[in-house]
Amino acid sequence: MSKFAIVTRSDNKIKWMTDITHPIFKKYAKQCNADFVNISQAAPFKTDDGHDHYRILYIPQLFEKYDRILHFDSDIILNKNISNLFDIVPENKIGIIYEDKGSRKPQRRQLIEHIQKLWGDVHWRKNYTNAGCFIFSKQHKDIFNSHNGQYWRGWGSGDVHMSYMIHKLGYAVHELEYKWNHMAMFSEQWNNYANRFDSYAIHYAGYGIFDKNIGSREEQMKLDFKKIYGK
Repeated sequence: MSKFAIVTRSDNKIKWMTDITHPIFKKYAKQCNADFVNISQAAPFKTDDGHDHYRILYIPQLFEKYDRILHFDSDIILNKNISNLFDIVPENKIGIIYEDKGSRKPQRRQLIEHIQKLWGDVHWRKNYTNAGCFIFSKQHKDIFNSHNGQYWRGWGSGDVHMSYMIHKLGYAVHELEYKWNHMAMFSEQWNNYANRFDSYAIHYAGYGIFDKNIGSREEQMKLDFKKIYGK
């Protein structure tokens, strides 16, 4: 029987956040008959912005125990309407959203072009992934391998590296609808001001503010949690 895991990454620096999100992840893991795993150790190296984005490199080690892994960033609140993503995405495909759309399209497409000028053309022209929510299987674990001994440490870090490797290795992708990773960009005009509360996973990435007159993403997340769960 296949073993599943819901995986995230965090340390005590964002405890205010994980106190909100991790209990929901644990409940969802039970719903999916999966284990919950939090990767908290320091990354093997820092990215150019000085952060531990490459904690993600510890995920492949988990395939010694698990057959499929669903990853959520710790700044995601799962909604009550969420279904079992393991049942939706085929085991032989990587399930993930693309964010080179709307207001982010020009900058993301520039990154797609830039990395291939440095690392070589892998016929990647569009479809920039966001790792806030992604699901993949043991057969895909080499998307976290280095490229000729290198990892992308600049802007976009793991997202850019993973996208490049998916194309380099030729893996099939099951594009998830934005509702599985609803960032502020998906509530903009180009997407008809979509209501985040209709989505399955709300991602407070970066600035992380959806509403006017909100001073921080901490305030936004706590307010949204209360709206959804009434606590």
